[in-house]
Amino acid sequence: MMNIIDLYPQVRLAHISLVLISGILFAARGVGVLGGAQWSMAPAVRRLSYTVDTALLGAALLLLYVLNINPFAVAWLSTKIALLIAYIVLGTLALKRARTKRMRFVCFVAALMCFGFMLTVAREHQPMGFLSS
Repeated sequence: MMNIIDLYPQVRLAHISLVLISGILFAARGVGVLGGAQWSMAPAVRRLSYTVDTALLGAALLLLYVLNINPFAVAWLSTKIALLIAYIVLGTLALKRARTKRMRFVCFVAALMCFGFMLTVAREHQPMGFLSS
């Protein structure tokens, strides 16, 4: 009989893979939006982005379940959640909500910085990410 923890390696790999796909897709779309490319906001590309991000959220929730972790009781996970919220807001501004190209660029760079810092927080398992070393 399989124990739920036996799924950990597969769920972790799926989560990491989806993080990378999501980040690359966001970066490509952001460059496209800033360059005026129509494909970056095409319905099919947006649906792909939503699908990847939904699968990523599902993998994250499954990891929490498999590991029996309350993310608000673990400082580095709480930090990742706060950074994720900032990343989503900044990403939305960068791709469609900011009114000027300059503001979209600023939000795009800030979103990428949030994403990068989330990666270091996850890698280090420390709220300060690479700054804790």
